Amino acid sequence: MASPSPPPATSTTFTILLILISFEVFSSKAASTDAEALLKFKGSLEMNNDVLGNWSAGSSPCTGDKANWVGILCEKGNVWGLKLENMGLKGHIDVESLEGVPQLRSISLMKNDFDGSLPDVKRLGALKSLYLSGNHFSGDIPGDKFSGMLSLKKVYLAQNHLEGQIPWSLAELPRLLELRLEANHFSGQIPNFAQKTLKVFNVSGNEQLRGSIPRAFSNFDPSSFKGLHCLCGKPLDKPCTTSKMPSIASIIMVSIAVTAALLAIGAGIVILSRRNQSSSNEENPAHSKSPNAGVSSPAIGLRSPDRGSSHGSVAGKRAAESAKLSFVRDDTERFDLSDLLKANAEILGSGCFGSSYKAALTNGPVMVVKRFKQMNNVDREEFQEHMRRIGRLKHPNLLPLVAYYYKKEEKLLITDYVEKGSLAVQLHGHQAVGQPAIDWPSRLKIIKGVAKGLRHLYAELPSLITPHGHLKSSNVLLKANFEPLLSDYGLIPVVNQEHAQELMVAYKSPEYIQLGRITKKTDVWSFGMLIFEILTGKFPANFLRQSKSGSEEEDLASWVKSIPEKEWIGQVLDKDMGPTKNSDGEITKLLKIAIACCENDFEKRMDLREVVEKIEELKEKDGDEDFYSSYASEADIRSSRGLSDELNFAI
Repeated sequence: MASPSPPPATSTTFTILLILISFEVFSSKAASTDAEALLKFKGSLEMNNDVLGNWSAGSSPCTGDKANWVGILCEKGNVWGLKLENMGLKGHIDVESLEGVPQLRSISLMKNDFDGSLPDVKRLGALKSLYLSGNHFSGDIPGDKFSGMLSLKKVYLAQNHLEGQIPWSLAELPRLLELRLEANHFSGQIPNFAQKTLKVFNVSGNEQLRGSIPRAFSNFDPSSFKGLHCLCGKPLDKPCTTSKMPSIASIIMVSIAVTAALLAIGAGIVILSRRNQSSSNEENPAHSKSPNAGVSSPAIGLRSPDRGSSHGSVAGKRAAESAKLSFVRDDTERFDLSDLLKANAEILGSGCFGSSYKAALTNGPVMVVKRFKQMNNVDREEFQEHMRRIGRLKHPNLLPLVAYYYKKEEKLLITDYVEKGSLAVQLHGHQAVGQPAIDWPSRLKIIKGVAKGLRHLYAELPSLITPHGHLKSSNVLLKANFEPLLSDYGLIPVVNQEHAQELMVAYKSPEYIQLGRITKKTDVWSFGMLIFEILTGKFPANFLRQSKSGSEEEDLASWVKSIPEKEWIGQVLDKDMGPTKNSDGEITKLLKIAIACCENDFEKRMDLREVVEKIEELKEKDGDEDFYSSYASEADIRSSRGLSDELNFAI
C-alpha cells in the first residue's frame, strides 16, 4: 500500500505563521494590559520629580526580557516585577490596579515615603516577594493580612512604625524563606513559626516583644533578637523559667486573687472607719450634722480615729497603712488605692520595665499609674526618702510625681495624665492617629525644653551620677503646645541593678559598653541620641546598618557622621518635618551639637552645661534675633484651636 503523501509545504508554513501571529497578538495584548494597569498605578503615586517619566501610554513596558520603563522587571514580554526603590514615592498604593498585571510576582517599594496602613497585598495572591522596608507604614496589621498567599517566599517590612502583634498568617505561609521585621514596634509573643524553609528571620529592635522564642529559631543567629530583653530561650543565653513566664491562666487567676484581696481590704477599712466614726459621733453629736461625714473624705480609713477604741481598730489601722498612697505634692486632689481600683482604667503600655495604666477617677482627675516589679534596690525607708526627693522637684519641663505606693513585691508611681502623649508617638506614629507631623519650630522647642529639664535635674540631684538615666522619646511627654515634660527620671538608685543594666538607656552608652561604668556625661549621650531621633525621625535603638566592611553595625550617630555635612539636609532630616529652607544653618548647628554629645570618649564629650548653652543660642531661622525665641509654629496655632491627640505611654 502506498504511503500517505506529506502535507504540502505551504500548509506547514501557514500553520507556523499562524502560531507566530497568535503569539505576537497575545504578547501585544498582554503588554497593553500591563501598560494600562501600571499607568493607573502610577497615577495613584505622589513623587517629587518625574522619576517615572518614561512610563507613557505610547510605549510598552517590556520587549521580551528587556525593560523599556524604569523600575520594571520583564520576562518574555510580561512584567513580573516592580523595583521602585529610593525614589521618594508616597501616596496611595493602588493594589487594585496591580491586579491587572497577571504575571506580577515581585514588588519592591523600599526606602520611599509611603505611610499609613500596609496595602491590601492579599489581593495579589500569586506574589512571591514583597519588599516594603524603610518606609513610614504604621498601625496594627490584621492577623489574616497574608492568608492565602501560598506562593509568598520573602517579606521585608523592616524599619517602619508597625505595631501590635506579629500577624499569625505569616507563620502559615508554607514557602516562606525570608522575613525581616526589625526596627518596628511589634509587641506580644512571636507566633509559632514552624516552616522548615525559613532561612532569614529578624525581629531585633521590637522592644515590646516578650515570651519564649519558638523552637524553629533555636539555631538562628542571636542578632535576630538583638535588644529584646523580654524574650527568653535559644538562641539567646537566657533560659525560660516557669516563674518568669507564667501561663495566661495563672496570670488571670493571680490578678483576680490580688484584686479580690485588695477589695476585701478596702471594704474592711471602710467598715472599720464607719464604726470608728459612729463611735466618735456618739461622743460628739456635732459630727453627725454632716450626712456625708466619714464617707466622702478621700483619706477615709487611712488614719486612726482621734478617740475611742472600738474592737478591731488596731487591725484596721494596719490594713489602712498597707493600702495607703503616699502623696508627695500638696497641690493635687487626694484619693486612695480603692479609688484607683474603682476607676475606669485602660492599659497604655506594657514591657519588661513595667506597665502603665490610665485611670479616670470617679468625679476626679485622670491619672497615670505605672506599676514596677523591679524596684527593690533599696529598703523601704530609702525608697520613701528618694520618692519625696523626686516629689520636691518643680520645673515646667518635668512631669511631677503625684504619689506612690510601696509594697515589697511591687511599686506604683502615679502622675498626671498628659493628653497629647509621648514624643515617640508624635514622631513615629502620627499617621496612625491621624495627626500631622511635627514641624521644625516645634522640634526645636521640644529639644530646648528637654535641655532645660535636664539642667534642672542636674542642679537639684547632684548626688546622682545620671540624674535622668532613662532618657528616650517615649519618656518625653508633650503638652498641647508641644512643651515637653520629662518622665521616669531619677529611678536608677531604686531599680534593681541587674534589671537597670539590662533595660535602662544609660546602660546602652559607649562608656558602659566599653568600660562597664556610667558617668555624669551619660545623660548627655542619651540627649544627643534623642536629638538625632527628633531630627531624622529614626529610632536610635532600632537603627541597624551594616558598615562598609560588611561586618559591624553602626548606630544612628555613626550613620549621620558618615554622611558629608553638605548632604545632611537632603539625606539626614526627617522628610515629614516639612520645609526648612531658611533654617538649614541652624539645623546643621544642632546636628553638630548632637554629634558632640555622642562622642564615644566621654572625657572628650561636652558636659551638660555647655550643651544647654549652645542649644539655647539656636534660632528657628538663620539670622533670627530674639524675636523668634517664642517658637511660634504651626503646631502652636493648631493647639490653640483646641486640637488634641491620643496618648500612648511606653515604659
